[in-house]
Amino acid sequence: MGHVSKNFAVLMGDLVQSERNASTEQLHVRFNAAIERQNSLHGEALASPLTITLGDEFQGLVTSLLKAAEIAREIRYDLMSDGIDCRFAIGVATLKTPLNTQRAWNMMGPGLASTRIRLNEKRSDTFYRFDIPEHPALETLLEASGASLTAIERNWTDTQRRDIQALLQGASPNELAKRRNVSVHTIYKVRNSGNFDLYLLHWKAVQQALAGLDHSFAIKRAT
Repeated sequence: MGHVSKNFAVLMGDLVQSERNASTEQLHVRFNAAIERQNSLHGEALASPLTITLGDEFQGLVTSLLKAAEIAREIRYDLMSDGIDCRFAIGVATLKTPLNTQRAWNMMGPGLASTRIRLNEKRSDTFYRFDIPEHPALETLLEASGASLTAIERNWTDTQRRDIQALLQGASPNELAKRRNVSVHTIYKVRNSGNFDLYLLHWKAVQQALAGLDHSFAIKRAT
């Protein structure tokens, strides 16, 4: 019986200017830990686990574009806590070879190469890239939101990053104020100075667009 093609979300990433890092060994440890943490947390959503293909690059196949974006953001936050930047590219891969459920290696099909090309466009300062050639207008909007998300994140202080991450995870301003032993007013000041509302607007737009594309491409778990 021949192999049946299936669509998967492809998530790729690489560290930014890793060759300039003063402690390559520590960078390697943190990068590996961030990738393994996502494999552990989101194993059920990973058709082919996140796999480090070179010292500072990884790739994996995900059961939805929406989940791929969530995982990318979690890796971004994880590494940001140590001052490490990582860029990501999200695309759609149509496998023409069997799915490798152990490592994201030795697979071929449309979408894998073009997503890699998008990731390697290093002249771009955007950390969230999208490769959806079948929907060029939507790809352009996703790219624009990715650029805006990157610009906002670049301006965060550590406090803003931690608070915004907690808010995105569902904490209320009151809960966060108690956790940090500060006033609710302080939380709202941090929230506003970190452009939380604009950031959330862009993430919701990205999420809605990717959810629609999941349906369009019939991306689903392999069986």
